[in-house]
Amino acid sequence: MDNGAGMPLDSRVFEAMKQYFMDDYGNPSSSHSFGNAAKSAIETAREKVAQLISAEKPQEIIFTSGGTESNNLAIKGVAYRNRAKGNHIITTAIEHMSVINICKYLQKEGFEVTYVPVDKQGVVDLKKLKAAINEKTILISVMYANGEIGTIQPINEIGQLAKENNVLFHVDAVAAAGKVPINVQEQNIDLLSVSSNDMYGPKGVGALYIKKGTKIVPIIQGGGQESGLRSGTENIPGIVGMGKAAELAQSEMESESKRLIGLRDNLIKGVLDKIPYSFLNGHPTARLPNNANLRFSYIEGESLILGLDMYGIQVSSGSACTSKTLQPSHVLMAIGLPHEQAHGSLVFTLGKQTTQEDVDYVLELLPDVVKRLRALSPLTPKELLR
Repeated sequence: MDNGAGMPLDSRVFEAMKQYFMDDYGNPSSSHSFGNAAKSAIETAREKVAQLISAEKPQEIIFTSGGTESNNLAIKGVAYRNRAKGNHIITTAIEHMSVINICKYLQKEGFEVTYVPVDKQGVVDLKKLKAAINEKTILISVMYANGEIGTIQPINEIGQLAKENNVLFHVDAVAAAGKVPINVQEQNIDLLSVSSNDMYGPKGVGALYIKKGTKIVPIIQGGGQESGLRSGTENIPGIVGMGKAAELAQSEMESESKRLIGLRDNLIKGVLDKIPYSFLNGHPTARLPNNANLRFSYIEGESLILGLDMYGIQVSSGSACTSKTLQPSHVLMAIGLPHEQAHGSLVFTLGKQTTQEDVDYVLELLPDVVKRLRALSPLTPKELLR
């Protein structure tokens, strides 16, 4: 029940990758046949990723090492390229730390950053976003959907707002790509980050969509691979795997999303019906098909994780990228939850391998685990312990 931290590699993806480890091991920068085969494999994968997000041309896709690098290349690349034009960046309070920390870094470099607030369901305040735009604004960066609370943002409206004000628009779509339809052209997106690992592809590979005509500077210098924007010998097996994962995601998205929504809603309803003082975090309907973020009063999420793990149930208390800190989730704090409620949240992220039997198993065990842990807390009202 924790596909947010990492998804298993689809066996069909692995089959597509295998030959590029030992048989077709050429370097795409080489002029001989081995090199040409590798280059052809990259371009095929580029086409598949472009198709997944409805990019106009495959050449608008630049392969990276993952979502974090894609976000760095997009945000820093725009910031440094347009410094003479302006130094103002707009983002939101609930972005992934690979965006938040980039913005904090750029603030030390002399850039100004506005962190637009969200409402209690995690939806960005469009009026405040619009009001934040000024003559020095060069970039708006808003995630497509939040991987922690599942809320999907009004990307169409934000893209239109950016276009009307001649501001570049970057979207971190790591949590959304392959799960919900994305059309970078219709949604006026200039740059978009994608991760292979979040759609059953291999870890360590990602991509950045850069709309034709959008100028950025590279953050890695070297031999000039990937149109000079991402130097370094390409990870051929990983790129091939990402291409195959994108192809499968596009063909199976509609049916798989429908299946996951059914499981997700059964899980949410079952928890809220069976466990008193339990609540849903995030938007009730405009949310990722596989995400259920639930909070439980008078209990800590970390204790629940350990309690459920004893029964073979793996869940998360937030983003795996921030699990090393004891601080409550910045996302849950941004939607207005006090510390104790933020600490009492669990994130269920379902995947291809999740079944109704799995959901039933969770609903069978979770109420007893919650009740047992609440009995240990001096804050729990007596009526809950009967």
